[in-house]
Amino acid sequence: MAKITLKKEKASRIINRGLLILSAAIVVLLLIGTIYAFARSPSAQPLFSAKTRQSQSSASNQNGDVRVFAGLGRLRIPLSNSTTLLLTITFPYPANDIPFTEELAAKLGDLKAAAAGYFSALAEPDIIQIDEDTAKQEILKRFNAALRLGRITTLYFSDMLVID
Repeated sequence: MAKITLKKEKASRIINRGLLILSAAIVVLLLIGTIYAFARSPSAQPLFSAKTRQSQSSASNQNGDVRVFAGLGRLRIPLSNSTTLLLTITFPYPANDIPFTEELAAKLGDLKAAAAGYFSALAEPDIIQIDEDTAKQEILKRFNAALRLGRITTLYFSDMLVID
């Protein structure tokens, strides 16, 4: 019985010493960090920051890079007289505006519905001779009404075909 008690006491001493050494190491690290924080300049950049990494990775975007949003793809819009309009809508947006880019991706359905709603509401004579500039302005208004974090300034139509 004495041997078992000695082994438990020895194990408990080892654990206690290990915890004491670990506690001392944590206290030393905290002291070093505190001294470094007081010695550091108040205007210095943070050592560990997601913003710092993001700003370094997006430094190339600071010069006003522009991308073209083509996420709407080719729209197939059924028109009032059993014809179909095939249309691709694209537009430029600032590459460094990440929140606006995420909003565009999140609102794809709303943007497609806005374009489809405009064209499907056109009267039959207007479908045959669609005024592209008027259509762009109206869709631009509808797109910007759906967006909150940015604005679209220009729209481009490509593959604009009316199929019987």
